[in-house]
Amino acid sequence: MAKFFISGGAGFIGSAFLRLILAEDPSCQVINFDALTYAGNMDNLADLDENCHRFVHGDITDAPAVLKALPEGCDAIINFAAESHVDRSIANAGEFLRTNIVGTQVLLDAARERGIRRFIHISTDEVMGSLPENEDSFFTEDSPFAPNSPYAASKAAAEHLVRAAHHTFGLDTVITRCGNNYGPRQFPEKLLPLVLSNAINNEPIPVYGDGRNVRDWIYVEDHCRAILLAMKKGRPGAVYNVGARNERRNLEVVESLLETVGKSASLIRFVKDRPGHDRRYAIDPTLIESELGWHPRETWESGLQKTIQWYRENGRWLERARSGAYQDYYRKQYGAEVSAS
Repeated sequence: MAKFFISGGAGFIGSAFLRLILAEDPSCQVINFDALTYAGNMDNLADLDENCHRFVHGDITDAPAVLKALPEGCDAIINFAAESHVDRSIANAGEFLRTNIVGTQVLLDAARERGIRRFIHISTDEVMGSLPENEDSFFTEDSPFAPNSPYAASKAAAEHLVRAAHHTFGLDTVITRCGNNYGPRQFPEKLLPLVLSNAINNEPIPVYGDGRNVRDWIYVEDHCRAILLAMKKGRPGAVYNVGARNERRNLEVVESLLETVGKSASLIRFVKDRPGHDRRYAIDPTLIESELGWHPRETWESGLQKTIQWYRENGRWLERARSGAYQDYYRKQYGAEVSAS
C-alpha cells in the first residue's frame, strides 16, 4: 500500500492533487499536513474518504510535529505548503521566509530522518523573474534565478535548499515549476476567482496598472497530473517546468471571463499597479512533454467553462471563502472604491 505525506493539502492546488492521487490509487494512504492559514480550507476536503485520507493540523516549521505525523518509509513527501500571494509578501515578508524557506528545510530534514523515498517540491515560474515582452523568450529549466518579489525570493531559496539536499545528502528530490493555476476551490484573492466572484455579484473588478502583464495559465488538474508524473517517473534531482503554452494578458483574462458569464466590461476598474510588478511570464514545457509524456488536457476555453460551472454550483463555498478576514484584506489592498462587500 502506497503512503504519501502531503503538506498544504487543504489549499487550492494541494487539495486538487489529493483528489487526483486518491482517484488514481484508491488503496493508497495519504497524510494531509496543513496549518490552515487563511487560504487553507477544510471545505476543500469535505467529501474525501477518511479511510484513505488523514488530516493532521500542523505547521511545517514545527519539526517535532512534522516528525510525529510522518511515518517511516513513506513513499513520498509532496510539498505544496507555502505562502503564495505576491501582494501579501510585499506587505509583510516574514511569514514567507518562515514557511517557504524554514518550513522546506524542516521537511527535508524530516525526509532524511524518516527514510522517505522521494521528495517532490512544488515551486513557481516566478523564481526566474520577468521576461521581455516579445514572444520569442521563454523560461526553461536552465533559466537563471532572478526573483523580483519577496514571495519569489523565498521560493528561490527553497529550491536551493532542495537542490542542496539532493547533492549533499543524496535525497531523491524532484522540483516542479508552474505558472498561474485556475480551477475549482481557489482562494478568491487570486485573479480569476476574484474576477468571477465579483462579476457574479456585479461588483467592481480591480485590475493592476494597464492590465497588460502576461501570465502563463494552466488548469489546476493538468498541473496536478504533471506533478503526479514527476513523482512517479521524474529523474532524481530533476527540475521540470510545467506550462500549458497559454500566455494571456491579465486584461484579456478578465475580459474573457466577463464575456463568458455575460457581464459588462464596465465593471473593470484600473487600480494602482503592484510595486515591482513582473511584466511577462512564459514557460517552455518541452522537457516534461518529451521526457515524461505530459500534455495538458484542457484548453483555456474548456478549463474556464469548468471553473465557472464549479463556482456557480458551489456558491456556499465561495460565500464562506469571501467572509471575515478576506474582506479586510480586500479593502486594504484595492481601496473602498472597489469594495467587495
